[in-house]
Amino acid sequence: MAHQHNHSAYNRLVERLNRFPQGAPPSEHLNKILKILFSEQEANLVSLIPIRPFTTEKAAKIWKMNITETKKVLNKLASRALLVDIKRNGKTTYVLPPPMAGFFEFSLMRIRDDIDQKALSELFYEYITKEDDFIKSLFVDGDTHLGRTFINEPALSDDNALHVLDYERATNVIETASKMGVSMCYCRHKKEHLGTNCDAPMDICMTFNTTGESLIRHGHAREVDKIEGMDLLQQAYDSNLVQFGENVQKRVNFICNCCGCCCEAMIAARRFAVMNPIHTTNFLSMVDQDDCNGCGKCVNVCPVEAMTLVSANDPNKPKRKKANLNEDICLGCGLCVNACDKDYITLKPRDKRVITPITGAQRAVVMAIERGKLQNFIFENRLLWSHRALSTLFGAILKLPPVKRTLAKQQLKSAYAEKVIN
Repeated sequence: MAHQHNHSAYNRLVERLNRFPQGAPPSEHLNKILKILFSEQEANLVSLIPIRPFTTEKAAKIWKMNITETKKVLNKLASRALLVDIKRNGKTTYVLPPPMAGFFEFSLMRIRDDIDQKALSELFYEYITKEDDFIKSLFVDGDTHLGRTFINEPALSDDNALHVLDYERATNVIETASKMGVSMCYCRHKKEHLGTNCDAPMDICMTFNTTGESLIRHGHAREVDKIEGMDLLQQAYDSNLVQFGENVQKRVNFICNCCGCCCEAMIAARRFAVMNPIHTTNFLSMVDQDDCNGCGKCVNVCPVEAMTLVSANDPNKPKRKKANLNEDICLGCGLCVNACDKDYITLKPRDKRVITPITGAQRAVVMAIERGKLQNFIFENRLLWSHRALSTLFGAILKLPPVKRTLAKQQLKSAYAEKVIN
């Protein structure tokens, strides 16, 4: 019986999820989550699909199933946001998103009666917040992470604004997206089921481009235009929410508007602060130590507790406090700048510029190299990659620094790969 359990469809699905760079470590809670989201047959089928996008024909060949039945299964999974379907030029390809940012969030981005969302919320809390393995694999392992902080644009001075690149602005993501959807915040919805949510706006989770298009198509997101998108971003600014989005320069797929109390990215930033689990902006806050009156508004608004009040060491006013910044954990979001109505806090450029991967493919390759999983992108035993896919992957590797290229060669251990990379 134990042997049969260890090789269940759900355990095979866990093995499949762990071919993603960030992984989903095995856990009793993870299996319970997957049992709510997938039937046993679906878990078995999804465990067999490749990492890269695939067609109905490819899935049919892998599953040894006819095209009609295969398409029915794929569309059913996409309708529940377990797969993302990408429609281009009359053709549809599918991809299994990672658990986060992916189908974990999608399961709570609208109110549904086809799954037990309260039970799911409780399991997410146990697996993601109380257990360490998953959150560490997502936010701590490796140097390159899934998400990054966007600068709070109202906090920028005219001089600083000149040094902010387009891809560092949430406004630019909204303006350039092919599609934009808005959904219920997964984090605050989960906390609502636990009875611990805050009063920050709920319907403010933003998805864009291919992911947004798929979620809109299946009713998991409401399509909004650029004007409403800007209005929602302003609402996030007014509510002191941090913009945490996909760590790429081009075709960003999500921006979450995060509070410090509910959102898992901010909680991780506090729990593992010294490990820098979230990529920061290219700015740091700077407090005017001479004039700061210690009102504490900046402390209250900081989502990662980088700002604290300390003694001002003023002999004339022994009880006087002043704000003090821990630069090692500051996200550079700029919320504290807006909170200070005396203009005692400003933003300054970091000494070293933060590097953001250009595309999702480049980020995935770098994350895989750092986590020792690059071989999963190439040597999948389901079907061989096309020449175009290999060209894209090796092109991304060739643009890496020498140290990471060496790591890539060591992991692939292929004469062909070594010749291409050299």
